[in-house]
Amino acid sequence: MNEKPKQSSKIWTDLDIDAPGKQTGFLWLPLAVHDRSGDDAGYNCEPIPIATIRNGEGPSVLLMAGNHGNEYEGQVILMKLIRALNVEDVRGRLIILPAANAPAVRADRRNSPLDDGNLNRQFPGDPNGGPTSMIAHFIESVILPRVDYVVDLHSGSRNVEYLPCAVIARPPDPGQLEEALTRLRVFGMPTGMIIEHSTGGDGALIGACRRQGVKHLSTELGGGGDVNRAALELAEHGLARLLHHVGATKRPLSDRAAPECHFVARVLSRDYIYADSSERGLFEPLVGLNDRVAAGQVVGRIHFTTTPWRDPEPVVAKTDGIVLTRWLPARTGRGDCVFALGRDWSPSRTV
Repeated sequence: MNEKPKQSSKIWTDLDIDAPGKQTGFLWLPLAVHDRSGDDAGYNCEPIPIATIRNGEGPSVLLMAGNHGNEYEGQVILMKLIRALNVEDVRGRLIILPAANAPAVRADRRNSPLDDGNLNRQFPGDPNGGPTSMIAHFIESVILPRVDYVVDLHSGSRNVEYLPCAVIARPPDPGQLEEALTRLRVFGMPTGMIIEHSTGGDGALIGACRRQGVKHLSTELGGGGDVNRAALELAEHGLARLLHHVGATKRPLSDRAAPECHFVARVLSRDYIYADSSERGLFEPLVGLNDRVAAGQVVGRIHFTTTPWRDPEPVVAKTDGIVLTRWLPARTGRGDCVFALGRDWSPSRTV
């Protein structure tokens, strides 16, 4: 059977990704589409910032933020890194995308305003698809084949605050597990998450990295429409340690030792804690990030402003766990995930 020929990306750049030295410029995403507002984009292009630093032999690393446009800590970290790093600091190559889904970053939204595309669900993408699918296709078909490692910096969204953590997916090859856990320890967030089941599936960047044989690490840092100073500082030092650990920098860029890393895994999403009130009310949390909860425990209450004399409705945990995320808007109703949970993880235990 004849295989269909691979189609080349329609995203273009006047920057030579493979050239030595330090370069900054743009990927140009063609917008010959109608966006969601009904405006005709005509022949316009969306600029996606990119920086490359290449110096001799060594590993190639993609550093990425802005996968979701309103997750800010990673964008700040990579903008600072672009300005700080010199060619002589690097061994091998760094490719830096601080605003990977640039339309979403520009609009300050999780998803692209052009097609409502969630970049982390669009891989492997399509060169003839919508704008977000075109970006995913470029990353998977043009950038990932050039790199050995990916670090994808995420945070909680506007509505969610995350317990700051570094994240790996459990490798399908058991022989690669210890090396992946070592990267978590070196990055050195106090919490290290091992994903046993990805909500994004093959459409997430993790799936793309598996298809391309690239080692992947991501983060969850803060959230709530803010830049969490403590989480940002932890991740800056963690990224510096990791780059030196894999051989991508000639000297340590951080003098801070990695803290001990506690391993957790998320429970199945059906075991998260959800509000179940048909009337929206004000949520009063009774636990916080990194607290341990038990099945049957009342973890919050929903108060009803329309009938303030009414007893609040309790929100109850269905299973034991560690609080990894919390819902930020006080106004809460049925289906809102008020807390996502994890559990202690070891190589012999799955959730």
